[in-house]
Amino acid sequence: MRVVMNRLSRALWDFKRDYSSTQISRALSTCIQSKQWLPSPYRESRDSLFASPWSATQLRGAKSRGADLKPGNVIEKKGRIYQVVKAQHTTQGRGGAIIQVELRDVDSGSKSNERFRTDETVERVFVAEKSFTYLYTDEETGNIVLMEPETYEQLDVPKHLFGECYVYLQDDMKVNVQLYNERATSASIPTRVACTVAESEIPMRASATPQYKKVLLDNGLTVQVPKHIVEGDKIIVNTIDHSYMSRKKELGCTPLCNEVFKRTHVNTKLN
Repeated sequence: MRVVMNRLSRALWDFKRDYSSTQISRALSTCIQSKQWLPSPYRESRDSLFASPWSATQLRGAKSRGADLKPGNVIEKKGRIYQVVKAQHTTQGRGGAIIQVELRDVDSGSKSNERFRTDETVERVFVAEKSFTYLYTDEETGNIVLMEPETYEQLDVPKHLFGECYVYLQDDMKVNVQLYNERATSASIPTRVACTVAESEIPMRASATPQYKKVLLDNGLTVQVPKHIVEGDKIIVNTIDHSYMSRKKELGCTPLCNEVFKRTHVNTKLN
């Protein structure tokens, strides 16, 4: 397999001098469809490596400029894989423009700050995103155990990849995981999650202006909500900034609907 990848890499560099990107893509597509250039063991292979012309190069990464780095990008630096958390462009007088980035080590979860020149070469890593289902949290390792819905294979993901959002994880919740060489580099949950109010403060006084109060959710987080929210209510929370969005509408009758039904039922019996 390494021989095949080396051939593709050399071919790309050779073609780049004389052909356009469109011509290169067509040439690779023709080669992959015919598979005549592959060694015999790979001619009948259905490996995803040959699913598209660029899948082989994605495993190797690509050169990029420092100015192109954005939050969410994954890079390789000194043999380690990092995810860009923040990126800010600054100018240092005669020193030229630089980009200040906050990096998170995918393996350890530790964060560090680095500076890159805008024209500095950076090794970008291309990742694949897949959908998984949350199963449970392993109390011994602290890892989040997920399941691939089609193959039912389980994947252990370090808790730090979810950041502060891991507290929102619920049974059978769909989450997205970015993978590089079958290793998780980052994980995300839906931006809207339903939570139950466990404890609620009582407003001290009425006011003409909208009032908010603090409530404790069933996952341990405290958020600001309108004063009409009470204990036991289900609310929709924005998992990005942990803010209240709306009250979840429950199916079935509301308390007022139930009361009307009871009175109607009693009147029917009396009549």
